[in-house]
Amino acid sequence: MTSAVIVERRGATALLRLNSPANMNAISLELRSELAQALPGLLQDRAVRCVIVTGSGDAFSAGGDLKQMADRRSTAVRERLQWAHRWCRLLLESETPVIAAVNGASVGAGFSLAMLCDLVLVSERGFFRAGFPGVGAAPDLGLTFTLPRIVGIARAKEILLTNRKIEPAEAVALGLALRQVPADNLLGEAQSLADQIAAGPATSLGLTKTLLNRAYSTTFDQFLETEAMAQAIAFGSAEFNEGVEAFLSKRTPRFNG
Repeated sequence: MTSAVIVERRGATALLRLNSPANMNAISLELRSELAQALPGLLQDRAVRCVIVTGSGDAFSAGGDLKQMADRRSTAVRERLQWAHRWCRLLLESETPVIAAVNGASVGAGFSLAMLCDLVLVSERGFFRAGFPGVGAAPDLGLTFTLPRIVGIARAKEILLTNRKIEPAEAVALGLALRQVPADNLLGEAQSLADQIAAGPATSLGLTKTLLNRAYSTTFDQFLETEAMAQAIAFGSAEFNEGVEAFLSKRTPRFNG
């Protein structure tokens, strides 16, 4: 049986590929289950310092698999989402940086998945669409939490209420993606970015991601206290020691984790 999620370790990085091209990598029960199995191992493994998420075939992910949603009881829907929320939290809250390489359609829950990643590259064949209004559903997998933080509340409302297609150039202009990349170079560009991050100080970068995630959910005084604790952890790390020694010796630091 073909795996719905394929994981490839690449030194200090890992590539996670959604692997259901026949249904445009729709987030089926099988794919959700395999994400829930694969992501904890990747994001809690200190040897993995950056993860790339992409899709097989012509799509990143076309969203939820409607064929598997026949059970529409409130309790069943809630249970499905609570199961998915476990790996959603991991993507957003783990200290490991995650890059989305959006190779094609990123729609509905696929759009949500891309927005849970820290950095997004989009190919010339990729695009984004809310999708949920087209079937009468509410946005899920955290999209109404992540999207306003990326594009602002007014633009998020426009994107989610109109259900319009967002092409790569506009996605970059809005901040949904860092840059548009030729399709043939997408994974190469994502790998180059992942390697650059993986070569950095993992403790410092993980703390930076955590601080950025907290920036919109606390008071300034509470945030400053968290910042002080983060800096105390960073200063006590071997990476900070190496960084200072390298700076004073006028050489490039070697951050080995």
